[in-house]
Amino acid sequence: MKKVELLIPAGDLERLKYAVMYGADAVYFGGINFSLRAKASNFSLEDIEEGVKFAHKHKVKVYVTLNIVPHNEDFEGLKEYLKALSKIGIDGLIITSFAYLDLVNKYAKNVEKHISTQSSVINSDAIKFYENLGVDRIVLGRELNLDEIKAIKEKTNLKLEVFIHGGMCAGLSGRCILSNYMADRDANRGGCAHSCRWNYLLKLESGKLHDFTMGSKDLSALSLIPKMIDLGIDSLKIEGRMKSVYYIASITRIYRALIDEYLETGEIADFKIYEEELRSVESRETATGFLEGDIKPDEQYFDPKLENAPKNFLGKVLDFDSKTNIVTLEQRNNFKIGDEVEFISPHKKAISFVIEEMENSDGEKIEVAPHPLEIITFKVSFKLEEGTLMRKK
Repeated sequence: MKKVELLIPAGDLERLKYAVMYGADAVYFGGINFSLRAKASNFSLEDIEEGVKFAHKHKVKVYVTLNIVPHNEDFEGLKEYLKALSKIGIDGLIITSFAYLDLVNKYAKNVEKHISTQSSVINSDAIKFYENLGVDRIVLGRELNLDEIKAIKEKTNLKLEVFIHGGMCAGLSGRCILSNYMADRDANRGGCAHSCRWNYLLKLESGKLHDFTMGSKDLSALSLIPKMIDLGIDSLKIEGRMKSVYYIASITRIYRALIDEYLETGEIADFKIYEEELRSVESRETATGFLEGDIKPDEQYFDPKLENAPKNFLGKVLDFDSKTNIVTLEQRNNFKIGDEVEFISPHKKAISFVIEEMENSDGEKIEVAPHPLEIITFKVSFKLEEGTLMRKK
């Protein structure tokens, strides 16, 4: 069975490293300019160089986004930036603008060219057009269903990339101007304010006011992964450059395990295991988007929904002393003596543990760890690997 790429977002260098450790085949991120996630931490050239070295050391590819819809001023410094990226050795560029594509062909010839979902490529003729321009990969528009993707795949030799998880947009393939009107922030140049998710008052014909929102449930194609692999899709992409370290590590871990199980056995023994794990990470409800046909009413958020960030992420393991089994942890959410916790790591099953005693950074015994980013130490009865995270059981 053909291997498929698992492509993971990285909002900064730390999240890139966790994506790599937890099983990404490739990562993507934006630089400080020219990228659609201006509110993400994003990468300086020095960060990009370090990230590429780390990823390539683990045989993971690196793609950089050039996916804004550019105005005149968005070309300043682009030539020099492309030359620098080419020299660093990134593997691909994700592009929306024809003008950007032309410059990439001139100043980053050795880098793969991927056409962004922002270009709304949803038919075979468009793919043929881009193929004639020397493009290597198409990130398909999110409005396609699996039957349409199958028909497209049968007519092209270009690599195809499909979104399988993450936020959806009220605009066509992400092209939306709600944010421009409502928040004076250009969504197509990295400033999306997620105006579609705001709560509105809709005045009905009766004169009554009704709470209303235009957002949809997030995309999750978990149950469709076997079909997508069978179709020969080359890359399965997750959205979320603004998401936390815990989210990136957990989502990568879930999809990595599911993909590997299917590639190794030709089936998924129990989807419920993956679905339950996914629910423990997601802050929003999910649906399959357009992949199974037009979005249904129950896949939209017509009524305002609370979006609660999961509180089960407790901390990040900074160090583990293999001689003493002492864990040094950076706290992210409140926990206390007697709590049952789990450690998740890149290559092991989750390990349960009850915290019996712990100390703060001053060596004082404490009952509760209430302070964000507080450094805590305690002893466990097993070994932990690099990249381990702690969460509630």
